[in-house]
Amino acid sequence: MSHTPVTRAEPFAREEGWRDVLVIGGGASGVLFAANLLRQNTDLRVTVVEGRHLLGCGIAYSTSDPDHLLNTRVHNMSAFPDEPDHFLHWLENNAPGRHDSESFVGRATYGSYLSCLLAPWTASGRLVCIKADCLGISERGGGVKAELDDGRQLKGAYAVLATGHVVPRDDPSGLISGAWSVNTPPGDGAQVLIIGTGLSMVDQVLSLERAGHQGQIIAISRRGLLPRSHGPGAALKIPAETVPLGAPVSRLLAWLRGLVADAEAEGGTWRSAVDGIRPYVSLIWQNMDLDQRRRFLRHGATWWEVHRHRIPPASAARLEAAMQAGRLKIERAAFIRAEPASGDSADEVVTAVIQPRGAAGPARLEVGRIIDCRGIRNDPEKNASPLMAGLLANGAARVDPLRIGFEVSPEARLIGRGGAASDRLFALGPVSRAMFWEITAIPDIRVQAGQMARYIAAKESTVTR
Repeated sequence: MSHTPVTRAEPFAREEGWRDVLVIGGGASGVLFAANLLRQNTDLRVTVVEGRHLLGCGIAYSTSDPDHLLNTRVHNMSAFPDEPDHFLHWLENNAPGRHDSESFVGRATYGSYLSCLLAPWTASGRLVCIKADCLGISERGGGVKAELDDGRQLKGAYAVLATGHVVPRDDPSGLISGAWSVNTPPGDGAQVLIIGTGLSMVDQVLSLERAGHQGQIIAISRRGLLPRSHGPGAALKIPAETVPLGAPVSRLLAWLRGLVADAEAEGGTWRSAVDGIRPYVSLIWQNMDLDQRRRFLRHGATWWEVHRHRIPPASAARLEAAMQAGRLKIERAAFIRAEPASGDSADEVVTAVIQPRGAAGPARLEVGRIIDCRGIRNDPEKNASPLMAGLLANGAARVDPLRIGFEVSPEARLIGRGGAASDRLFALGPVSRAMFWEITAIPDIRVQAGQMARYIAAKESTVTR
């Protein structure tokens, strides 16, 4: 098993007949794009710029907790849609244990798979990985230029923003821990408050239980909805011509209820209907007007996500056992603020102020730790990196009206302040969510990565050398 390290290697020297694609971000999105592009029959070379020491890990796959499982089965996690067994074959050769196409494996194992994915191309000279952070990108002289934090500059024909999710900055008060931190149990069996009841909450509960936490865990969210569990059943076959593109959200929900009834009549469940819709989700989103998109985000998105982004049965069973034993409690409430506790135990206790749903006023909880699991931040202008802030400041990018991502064209070309799509700058994965909506999971990102790779390779084939 050969991982792909990120080194302080020098950038490519420009040679006759070679063109470089700069990939900014070496997490899952960047690796999937680079691998798909390098498979193309083209003389394009790839430079991946990543601040971490290994490619492919990112925030999702850098965990070391064996209880943090993929939320998708092995057969849907290949890097290449046209090779559905690629990941399974890698597991058979590199990961001990019994795996099949229906397995849910550890996320750390998938991080190793991604890290190994690019190794064959490093020896061939078509790939180089540079350990640095990119501070800025601009279009220059028929190409692009990237400024790195170590003072170097890289030039290329194209640049792909594969920066992944925007995560919250650390709480400056130190009273709230982050969902992507290793959170050890507080002492003396103190309670833990988790803000959010989604996938990140599941990870934190499983980690706290593995670490021997003795106190109660309270998880709150406005609706108190938990991710549903995966179950058996194939996706419902939905003819493309029956999808009500452009319909209002109310009609779309009625259509979905009808699909659930169809699935149940065929011996399936709601899961079959939700999985059957998956190939059409981006198209449905793109055919909504702005008002309908806003309505969906306000009223339907949370419900959709808990049914669409499901957890492995083993994880669901662990949560259910914790709830039945009283170790985990789910409440509908809004988090207001955290305050330092007073008294003799102030160093070990934090006061959480919450607003329970239906209560006349706020409640105060004395807890040993508060963990923020509200998930990723959609607005690219909030918590923006210097790279993203610079693109917005110089007009190379603009935020969509719903503030869930950068505006991009159907080919994922970055749209600038004036409304024109760039020929050189592309956005991949979560940063392109405004156009594609569901572009946060591997099965969706790998499709986009393959399409973008083919688009850029086709553009390059028309270049006169």
